[in-house]
Amino acid sequence: MIAIVDYGVGNLFSLCASLKKIGAEAIVTRDVEQLEKADKIILPGVGAFGDAIDKLYETGLVPHLLRMAQEGKPFMGICLGMQLLFERSFEFGEKEGLGLIKGNVCDLSADIPQSLKVPHMGWNKLEIRAKDEPLLKYVKEGESVYYVHSFYAKDCEESIKAGSEYHVFVPGVVRNGNVCGTQFHPEKSGETGLNILRAFAEA
Repeated sequence: MIAIVDYGVGNLFSLCASLKKIGAEAIVTRDVEQLEKADKIILPGVGAFGDAIDKLYETGLVPHLLRMAQEGKPFMGICLGMQLLFERSFEFGEKEGLGLIKGNVCDLSADIPQSLKVPHMGWNKLEIRAKDEPLLKYVKEGESVYYVHSFYAKDCEESIKAGSEYHVFVPGVVRNGNVCGTQFHPEKSGETGLNILRAFAEA
């Protein structure tokens, strides 16, 4: 059973549909008991970091999610949900994240030429840095995934498992032990995305 954290931020329908398509049992919840019973947790997210982390704290789930992650439960963040795993973000001021992965979330537009569009939106090829990364079990070098983001993870070299070039190297897959995340949307990334979700479900 995979529990998808419901905190008012994220496209839960398409994620649920993708998990169902690969035969994974999933539930959308903000109930602590259901999260405890789940084998794995996914933290989705779209929008602005500050608004999302505030809403997550308002649910009262943060201490429980941190404990479960620290106890070793497989924990995956998607898009903004991945960014929330880091120590802090500088989107509209400085905000603390969950601190499960070392690094910062910074403005992409500050590091790329003005000729490149922000948000970074669309398909981009994956460059795999860690061949043994469990999420990439069924993924080959150069397969494309779908990004939509204006901020990106920095200062996190030790956790980067794969990513994509957009003038700078954008971390696409990160991991710290049992905690992992994707900056792109696997639920919008076709068969490659389904294979990433399949690998997480099997882990």
